[in-house]
Amino acid sequence: MYDLLSGLSVVEASSFVASPSAGLYCAQMGAEVIRVDQIGGGPDFRRWPVTPAGDSLYWENLNRAKKSVALDLGRAEGRELLQRLIRATGQLITNFPATGFLAHETLVDGCPQLVTVRVMGWADGSPALDYTVNNAVGYPLLTGTGPDPVNHVLPAWDLLTGSYAAFALLAALRRRDQEGRGGEVRIPLSDVAIGTVANLGGIAEFLHAQQPRTRLGNTVYGLFGRDFVTRDAVRTMIVVVTPRQWANLIALLGLTASIARVEAERGVDFARDDGVRFTHRDALFPLFEAAIGARDHADLAAAFDAGGIVHSAYRTMEEAIADPRLVSDNPIFARADNPSGMEYPAAGAFATLPGRNRGAPQPAPRNGRHSEEILATRLDLSSGEIARLIDTGIVGTAGTRSS
Repeated sequence: MYDLLSGLSVVEASSFVASPSAGLYCAQMGAEVIRVDQIGGGPDFRRWPVTPAGDSLYWENLNRAKKSVALDLGRAEGRELLQRLIRATGQLITNFPATGFLAHETLVDGCPQLVTVRVMGWADGSPALDYTVNNAVGYPLLTGTGPDPVNHVLPAWDLLTGSYAAFALLAALRRRDQEGRGGEVRIPLSDVAIGTVANLGGIAEFLHAQQPRTRLGNTVYGLFGRDFVTRDAVRTMIVVVTPRQWANLIALLGLTASIARVEAERGVDFARDDGVRFTHRDALFPLFEAAIGARDHADLAAAFDAGGIVHSAYRTMEEAIADPRLVSDNPIFARADNPSGMEYPAAGAFATLPGRNRGAPQPAPRNGRHSEEILATRLDLSSGEIARLIDTGIVGTAGTRSS
């Protein structure tokens, strides 16, 4: 937790990954993020992974450092309270539909400077998820080696969209500060995905080549990079991105003379051109397979580290969590008082600001934990009015369960 965004309050009405991660990043930088959900939790409140008691570890970690207001959004009075809260705050992150009670055109009536950042599936408003968007832009058919598509496990487009949404919110707020104008920013997952494909040269590549890229398995496209197996059966990934790394790699593997022979036979120079190494991988890979396969991983890893070679053995999640550099000695992690009651390292802000105090990660709220506080401070509701709303089931508190 940092305090860079202290003084900024944002209402978040969202679910799943992209929109909540945008709110999370803002909260980790010090913004007051008020997440509004249905009483008892929204559609992602029990999403896996879950504890034996049914608490979502996914929800608990994507909603750290936020405040929680619970409303019955199925009733008009609950929806009106959310609208009032958004207008009183002036900033909204949501993945609710662009039409309906959270339409920007509706909310801006009474709050002309409102900034709305809306995460969407497709730009036309039709629904999409990370895994369907990924299929739509072609990446599963670039992955693996066989005839079948290979889906990734990481929801990459959700996370990129969430990051872009947080950035877009701050950009829109800067414009409002300069020009006095609010507005809506719409960020479809599909546009983030296909735009990223374009930014990485994928559209231009296909239109130029007029054929799909060859599926390469674990080989890195356009570089010398692939997985190799050591003598003691450790599979490790090696990637070369600089001339110095290439020179050090072939020297420490004793391949300088063998590489020189390949260069002479094929009339090429591998020293400075990533693409040439990739093109002639059929000649290079067998040499490296033999050299790496003749040595144990610990020996190679020490030599690679000394030579500045980028490498990593393939690990299980358990092994990664046990790595002190990644978790126990990493300052982004600390313990938090989690609603589930489980103890584990919790992640705070990914950024490090040298010389600035890094606050500890904060817990996620229980559903409705801050309902009374927010309604009193943001909407100036009296204790009697708040009590009426709670008694009639319009507002939920931390102890309220859905009916």
